Amino acid sequence: MSSHSYISNPKNKDIFININGELFHRNEAKISVFDSGFLLGDGIWEGIRLHQSKLVFIEDHLDRLYASAEGISLNIPFSKKDIIKEINKVLYKNKMNDNIHLRLIISRGDKITPYQNPSSNVGPVNLVIIPEHKKTDPNIYKKGLSIGRVPNVRPNDSILSPHFNTLSKLNCILASIEANKLGYDEGIMHDLNGNISTCNSTNLFFINNEKVLTSTGEYCLNGITRGKAISLCNHNGIECSETNFSFEDIENCDEAFVTGTFAGIIPVSYLEGRNLKSTNADSLVNRIRKLYNEEIKKYIK
Repeated sequence: MSSHSYISNPKNKDIFININGELFHRNEAKISVFDSGFLLGDGIWEGIRLHQSKLVFIEDHLDRLYASAEGISLNIPFSKKDIIKEINKVLYKNKMNDNIHLRLIISRGDKITPYQNPSSNVGPVNLVIIPEHKKTDPNIYKKGLSIGRVPNVRPNDSILSPHFNTLSKLNCILASIEANKLGYDEGIMHDLNGNISTCNSTNLFFINNEKVLTSTGEYCLNGITRGKAISLCNHNGIECSETNFSFEDIENCDEAFVTGTFAGIIPVSYLEGRNLKSTNADSLVNRIRKLYNEEIKKYIK
């Protein structure tokens, strides 16, 4: 079980992928070995959901995409409308309309030689859009996730801003590997000051005495679902604090949940082996999850 568990769909064997405006069967979809993203992880990305033919919260995702591009001095030579047009083109080709997950990737483009300085880039950016049939495995909401601390620390702005959704995910990948070694589905990562920040692929919330607690957001990705969860709490009489706190402050919490574009609000059932109430029908996590699902329904109407 993981925060990205999905129901396998044989249709994914025959999907078409958009590469710089051209559509290729997945078996023929290729980029150059001199691509900046492949060579150096130099690029940005977004994960986007399609439900009932509607790109959910697309404005927020594109705002973050362009902010990430600006943050790494990457010029996107096309408009947001252009990107949506390319997304719709590949969705139409694949006859997709519901329970679709898209990975949108923009790299700095091809290089003349494997050298990190952008002066070695010889062409425009590369745009790749991968759409897949991905319905969330409902068991993750029934079973919940097991999480625990890992030694990997989140970077700050002076290293690489955690707010930029870049292709350079090695920090999170190593945290994921450590979590798996320890038997956790997700690894809890601290910031440089020893405060709890986030999980390796999701944002993190704790609940104690009906009060929700999450990090300041300074050292974690500014998750779209995270922001929605905070807003929903604030507008529905649920106390939610964004603050610094240590593991000792939450180790005896009642509930916990993680958030992400793919699966939304996911309950945490075990915190370092201790059973939580997050998957109970009357849990606050369940209420917040219902509020989030209602928010999506309003958006796609």
